[in-house]
Amino acid sequence: MFTGIVEELGEVTAVENLGDASRFRLRGPVVTQGAKHGDSIAVNGVCLTVVEHEDDWFTADVMAETLDRSSLGALTVGSRVNLERPMAVGERLGGHIVQGHVDGTGQVIERKPSENWEIVKISLPADLTRYVVEKGSITVDGISLTVVEAGTDHFTVSLIPTTLDLTTLGRKQPGDPVNLEVDVIAKYVERLLGSQGATR
Repeated sequence: MFTGIVEELGEVTAVENLGDASRFRLRGPVVTQGAKHGDSIAVNGVCLTVVEHEDDWFTADVMAETLDRSSLGALTVGSRVNLERPMAVGERLGGHIVQGHVDGTGQVIERKPSENWEIVKISLPADLTRYVVEKGSITVDGISLTVVEAGTDHFTVSLIPTTLDLTTLGRKQPGDPVNLEVDVIAKYVERLLGSQGATR
């Protein structure tokens, strides 16, 4: 489980095509501290498993399903990525509960800069609209954010300078893809309410 608080802006240093999968080599000196084979690291909000690692890099295998359902398939050598290690028991939950299981992808539609923050408008797949509410939480490329406006086919978020400086959202331009994970609590509530209706 993650919190959506990005620890480090890493970089893709190699991509190996494995046929029905890809192996990524990623530089991230912070997240590799104490890393072990089999550990999880979120890459742009996607929970990946460490295969190999050294002092400042690790590799992870990404299967075709993940490449198809997320924006990881668009990564190339030199791409910057948001990195986060799993939350340790007893630590503060700074963002919200993030699983690292991408629900879909959106695209940056527009950016509106202000003096001290920036509003970013992002497209929203139709099947995720019901889970996104004003002032609710959403994960964008692994970043825990608060929804400012929830439309029928888009939503907006307000980004502070720290988020702009330390994450990929400071660099994303209109047309760029982003990974989206909606609040898992909303999905559980929907399933429970649906189950109650079916038994009545």
